[in-house]
Amino acid sequence: MSSMFHRLRHRPVVAIAAAGLVLAAAACSSSNSASNSASGSGGKVTISIDCAPPAAQQPVQHKEWIEDIAIFEKANPNITIDSVYNYPCDAVPATFTAMLRGGTETNLYYTYFTDLPQVLLAGQAANITKYVNTTTVPTLNDIAPSSLKAVEAGSTLYGLPTSNYTQGIIYNRQLFSEAGLNPNDPPTTWAQVETDATAIAKLGKGIEGWGDYSAGNNGGWHFSSYMDALGGSTVNDSGATPAAAFDNADGTAILEALHTLRFTDNAMSLTQGLAWGTLQQQFAAGKLGMYIAAPDDIYNVIVATDKGNLNDIGMGPLPSLTGTPAGSLSGGNDYMFAPKDTPAQIEAGVKWINFEDLTPGVGQFNFVRQKADGFPVGFPEPELFNGATGSKINQLRTASATINVSYYTPFINAQEPGDGEPTDAQAVYKTLDPVMLAVLTEPNANIPDLLKTASGNVNTILANSAG
Repeated sequence: MSSMFHRLRHRPVVAIAAAGLVLAAAACSSSNSASNSASGSGGKVTISIDCAPPAAQQPVQHKEWIEDIAIFEKANPNITIDSVYNYPCDAVPATFTAMLRGGTETNLYYTYFTDLPQVLLAGQAANITKYVNTTTVPTLNDIAPSSLKAVEAGSTLYGLPTSNYTQGIIYNRQLFSEAGLNPNDPPTTWAQVETDATAIAKLGKGIEGWGDYSAGNNGGWHFSSYMDALGGSTVNDSGATPAAAFDNADGTAILEALHTLRFTDNAMSLTQGLAWGTLQQQFAAGKLGMYIAAPDDIYNVIVATDKGNLNDIGMGPLPSLTGTPAGSLSGGNDYMFAPKDTPAQIEAGVKWINFEDLTPGVGQFNFVRQKADGFPVGFPEPELFNGATGSKINQLRTASATINVSYYTPFINAQEPGDGEPTDAQAVYKTLDPVMLAVLTEPNANIPDLLKTASGNVNTILANSAG
C-alpha cells in the first residue's frame, strides 16, 4: 500500500460497525503521548504526533516518515517532532474513548471524520481557527468542503483533514470482456447496471453480476451512498432535529433496482446477509462482476490480501438514475489538536500538517518517492482537493503512476462530491441492514412497508441522539 495510506484507514470504521460503534479512532496513548511538550527555551517547541508508522509493521512507510521529519526539522530548526509509534492506532474504539476521558492524547492526534462529536463532548479539542489561513495552509481554499466540514463545528475549526474517500463501482474488466461488454464503459445508471450484471451472471460457473451487503451495518452504509448518488440523503439534518429522509421515491428506486437484480435477473448470489470482506473475496476469485466501494478496497484488500489480479480491475461512478451521480457518501481522517497545546505547538502542528499532508509533491503526495520505494502509484485516493490543487496532485500522481490510470478515469471524471455521513451514522446503518436483507432474500418483499418502518425507527434513534 502507498505510503500516504498508512493514515487512510476508513475501512475499519465500517468493519467495527458490527458492534454498533460510531467511533473508531483508537489513537492509543504511550508513555510520552500524554506529555505536554511545551515550548522550551530559545523559542524551541516539541510536538507529539500519534499514528506514526512503526518500523516493524510498516518499514517503508516508516522510512518515508523519518525522511519527512528530517526535511521538515531542517527547514524548521526550532520545531522537534516527537513521533508516537502506536500500531494499529485505529483498532480499539474503547481505547480512543478512554484517551479522551483521561486527556492523554498527543499534541496532534489522529481521528476519523465521524469522531468530532465525541471529541467535543469530551472537551478535548483546541480551537485552531485563528491559526489556519491561506498563509499557513496555502491550499486551504481547495480542500474538499465535505472534508473541511468534518473538523468544523459552526465557524470553529478543530483540526485539519489529511485524507478522504468517495465510492464508485469496482468492476472486473475481464468478466466484462467475457460477457461481451466494453471494459472501458462501466455502467452509470441502475438500468445499465441491470443490463451488464445480467450479462455477466449468464456466464455461469458461479459468477455473479452484482454484489451487495446486508449485515454488519454495511448494508445501510451502501444504501446511504446510493441515496447520495441520487441527490437525496438518508438523514435530513437541515432542521432543528435530524430526520429520516429515505422513505421516498429515491429510496424506493434503489430497493426496487436491487430486488430486480436479485429475483428477476438472477444476477446476484443466492447467499445473502453478507458483511464486509466477502465481496472482496468473491471479486478477487473472479466470481463477482461489480459492487460499490472506495479505491482502497483494490490496493488494500482485493490485490494485497485476496490476491486478485490488478490488471482485471476498473472503477466507474456510483449508479444513479440519470447517469450523473449527485454525490457519494464520503469519509476520511484528520488530525486534531489537544486543548493543552500552547499557541506555539498549534502553530508548529499546522505547519507540519501543511507540509506532510496538504502540499502537492511532498509528504504523502511525493509520488516520485513512492514509485522509487516500490509502492503502487496512481489510485485515485485521496481526492482531498478540488480546483488547481486537485488538478496538480492528479497530474503528479499520473506522471509517476505504476498502474493503468485509464482503468479509473470513469470514476475520476465523475467528480462525485463527498456528502459526509449521516447523523448517528452507525445506528442508522444498523437500522437499514434488515431492509437490505429483506429486499435481497424475500421474493415478495414489501418495499413501501420496509421503508416506512425503517424511517420510523431511524427517527426514534435521531430523537434520542438529539436528546
